[in-house]
Amino acid sequence: MPMPMPEPVDVLPHRPPFLLVTSVTSVEPGVSATGRWELTGEEDFFGGHFPGRPTLPGVLMVESLAQMGGIAVLLDPRYAGKLPLFGGIERARFRRQVIPGDTLELAVTMDRMSARAGKGHGVASVDGQKACEADLLFVIVDAVAD
Repeated sequence: MPMPMPEPVDVLPHRPPFLLVTSVTSVEPGVSATGRWELTGEEDFFGGHFPGRPTLPGVLMVESLAQMGGIAVLLDPRYAGKLPLFGGIERARFRRQVIPGDTLELAVTMDRMSARAGKGHGVASVDGQKACEADLLFVIVDAVAD
């Protein structure tokens, strides 16, 4: 019997309106994670980006990939009590418009991880069409500031 997938809110410190992962579909802690962000059209940013042609901002696609990567990192026991923060974004490319009602499929694999930093690659797609991809660099810090 397959293990139940964790709820994003049970893994990530993010909370609405900045929790940009709706569900986790697979995870190999410290290695990879997949999931989705279901866009209802009720999200506040659609009202201003853009009136008459609502479009998911590219930076939020990258953030949703980072959050998916955060799930892979935070479920690894080596990173208990830690928090992955952006260290950089490389080679980000946006391939298609994402609109209200779309489901953004998220897939992130970790390429390198150490005790203090890591690098991953993320791909977001809608209906099998790539919408965004990027290399994500992150640093590992204590979850609670001193």
